[in-house]
Amino acid sequence: MVAASDTDSGLHARYTYRLRLSSTARARLLAEWGRCRWIWNECVARSKKAHAEREACGPARLDRMLTQARAVTPWLAAGSSVPQQQLIRDFGASRAKALKDIKERLPVHRRAGMPRYKKKRESDPSLNYTRRGFRLKDERLHLAGGIVLTVVWSRELPAEPSSVRVFRDSVGDWYASFVVPTQVEPLPATGRVLGVDWGVREIATTTSDAHDLAHPQHGGKAKAKLTRYDRMMARRKPKKGQAASRGYREAKKWRAKTYQKIARQRRDTARKWAKRVVRDHDAVAVEDFRPKFLAKTRMARKAADAAIGATKKTLIEMGRKHGRDVRLVHPAHTTMDCGRCGARTKHALPLSERTYTCTACGAVSPRDKNSARVMLVRAGLNPAGVEGVRPPGAQLPEAA
Repeated sequence: MVAASDTDSGLHARYTYRLRLSSTARARLLAEWGRCRWIWNECVARSKKAHAEREACGPARLDRMLTQARAVTPWLAAGSSVPQQQLIRDFGASRAKALKDIKERLPVHRRAGMPRYKKKRESDPSLNYTRRGFRLKDERLHLAGGIVLTVVWSRELPAEPSSVRVFRDSVGDWYASFVVPTQVEPLPATGRVLGVDWGVREIATTTSDAHDLAHPQHGGKAKAKLTRYDRMMARRKPKKGQAASRGYREAKKWRAKTYQKIARQRRDTARKWAKRVVRDHDAVAVEDFRPKFLAKTRMARKAADAAIGATKKTLIEMGRKHGRDVRLVHPAHTTMDCGRCGARTKHALPLSERTYTCTACGAVSPRDKNSARVMLVRAGLNPAGVEGVRPPGAQLPEAA
């Protein structure tokens, strides 16, 4: 379950389930996706034409074009109008985000980019249905157009879903993702606070030794298997203009399955750690660390395997789900400040120096542990001791 957004009506979450498809259902879904993909490509072409002619091309105009096209094209009208209209909404949102980034003059590498054509063999199917386009009956998912899907119910839905997205991943498995309104599930107060500092040697170093997250190295354990599949693909790589052989496609699928397993292991590790942190602490000060720059360093492979960004996102979502106070702290100079007296060193510490020594108060501690304490101080939580335990009944101050 992944929290999606906060709205005025409360918290929303996504519940994703595996689908078991018959050959008939799979054929109908692919046919529906073929129509939606054609509509998306038409929207891209019309928006480019409108831009060249300096005309407006919003979702309302594209909706009218879709109505006219369905009236004169039996092949298009044979499909449901719900996923087709939702595709236009998605296209409009994608194009609006790209235009907003251009208007705000963001750097090119940070822009969303204009919507592109979806190629048949390079894009995975994804169909969105609103409440009027699906229903749940006899533990099965009935989509508009007479498509019936068998859902593997690993858990019950907490409420009536408002929408569903049916998609296929890169491995070829089909899933149904339901959006469900949920309520905050508060946990009992503990009177404890925690500071979290991100790293590569250890994914998370905290003010409590019991809550440190060691690097599990899921990618390193599967390195030999991935190397084998890479060699298989390299030997079978088709020449330019030729179709891929069966062996190449199978090796590519095995490689994708291995990466999928690694991603699931990382997600499982992050969720278990985040749940333990949120359960044991009332407030958490988290370094607002953006690990993208690590991709250009010698630690790129290990940093990518650590999945720091995904772990931080999971911790924030878990805190929102259980009503905990998660405060993001700016990471600037956190390795130079003293967690006890607040003094700052004159020069940045090299990465090889793992012990922090304060020249003002004489405090000596591991470098990452000191940074974790700095998170608490900057967030306004001011720990009472090394473990960040506040006196019972004490009120948590607001962040500065």
